[in-house]
Amino acid sequence: MDVNNNLRNYIEQNIFPLYEKNYIGDGIDRIKYVIKRSENIIKENDLKVNDDILYTAISYHDIRKNNDEKNHEKISGEIMFKDEFLASYFTLEQRKIIQEAIEDQRANAENEPRNIYGKILSSASRNSSVEQCLKRSYIYGKKKNPDLSDVEIFEGAYKVLSNKFGENGYAKFYFKDTTYENFLKDIRQLLSDKNKFIEAQRACIANLNLI
Repeated sequence: MDVNNNLRNYIEQNIFPLYEKNYIGDGIDRIKYVIKRSENIIKENDLKVNDDILYTAISYHDIRKNNDEKNHEKISGEIMFKDEFLASYFTLEQRKIIQEAIEDQRANAENEPRNIYGKILSSASRNSSVEQCLKRSYIYGKKKNPDLSDVEIFEGAYKVLSNKFGENGYAKFYFKDTTYENFLKDIRQLLSDKNKFIEAQRACIANLNLI
């Protein structure tokens, strides 16, 4: 992305370090992943966007307060909107666009993102590899219910991922995205056999360190 150097430096120095407080799987590597995926989506669809706006939306979208998963998009949006540097850099309208994009990151078929930046962010923040998907679903299951056995977490992950990525799942395309299309084929094939899914997830997290 062709981002203004002053904006990039401010975010890298003041915002990226905040991700060290996030739970495993939602750190700065995740933000860099979403940035890269966004760049690929923009290129594949020849989209015309303001790189400063998109970069800022991505950079702020997963800031957590005490790892509040349920409300993190609202919290992240509020942190962005109250940021004094951003208030001096962007217009009020641009900041509203960024806030909408952050708040809409969990958009689904019933509630689409309100602007193109939200659609790019929602699309780019999805998992795009089966291994990544299996690891993250296990991590979230363990975080939410640490007393559950692995088998119980595998069962829960299978149900959640089937609802999201299955043939009639709620995950929605907003743009042409070859990487995501290939991922959907692979994950749906795995989800077609529950036992195969559980064994794949078990193997995937065998050496995962959650400490």
